Amino acid sequence: MSVIVFTVIILIGAYFAGLLGSLTGLGGGVVIIPLLTLLLGVDIHYAIGASLVSVIATSSGSAAAYVKEGITNIRLGMFLEIATTLGALVGALIAVYIPVQYIAVLFGVILIFSALMSLRKKAESIISKPTYLAAKLKLYGSYPNGNGEQIEYGVTHVGGGFFMMLFAGVISGLLGIGSGALKVIAMDTIMKIPFKVSTTTSNFMIGVTAAASAVVYLQRGYIDPGIAMPVVIGVLFGAMTGSKILVHTKSSRWLRWVFAIVVTFLASQMIYNGLNGKI
Repeated sequence: MSVIVFTVIILIGAYFAGLLGSLTGLGGGVVIIPLLTLLLGVDIHYAIGASLVSVIATSSGSAAAYVKEGITNIRLGMFLEIATTLGALVGALIAVYIPVQYIAVLFGVILIFSALMSLRKKAESIISKPTYLAAKLKLYGSYPNGNGEQIEYGVTHVGGGFFMMLFAGVISGLLGIGSGALKVIAMDTIMKIPFKVSTTTSNFMIGVTAAASAVVYLQRGYIDPGIAMPVVIGVLFGAMTGSKILVHTKSSRWLRWVFAIVVTFLASQMIYNGLNGKI
């Protein structure tokens, strides 16, 4: 396969990965890594390195817009970033010493979990008062509801959310994905943060987490510009297209089913090839 054909395939695949990731809110890395490893035969470490670079690029762009709108809880995000960054460094360091077959199987399992999480019904619950620790750290906040009003919310179970974020960081550094499903558990389920705030704050955090992991992969020589650059360009354009489509889409339920089907198929292929030593 020539370099031009290889690059074009990556660009097209990354575009659709960014499109799908933007429409579902779980990022394009879950599609990029299987695309590179299964279809193009790229070493999984290089695939993870390229995915991390694309995560940094897409997160930086969208996070700035959410911060400007006043939805992102920056103080909460920076506090939880302590856990995800430490976890990401640990995950990136141990990834080098884990056989690629095990990484592929774990990646497949996390993909299936992400697909299931994307289909679950979410019931909004807003805590009116923060717990003692949340109040001391001033992690509570408010966000605009679109009608010019500010909705106040509290935060609970700070310790549980912190440790779940630590685990999410390890998975992110190990697999090169945003670990959005695990962050959902930490912020929505454990800490009882409103969906709008948890989604935007998670997006704000993902770029920093990926940057911490990317430093380790860069030092190890696993970030190849020939792979990373077309991935970044494709994912960025795909994410921009997805955001425009999402504005005009009344229901995203069918999008989540499409995502779940695609991801489950890719996950099964990753697990099968990992178990059979084909990766």
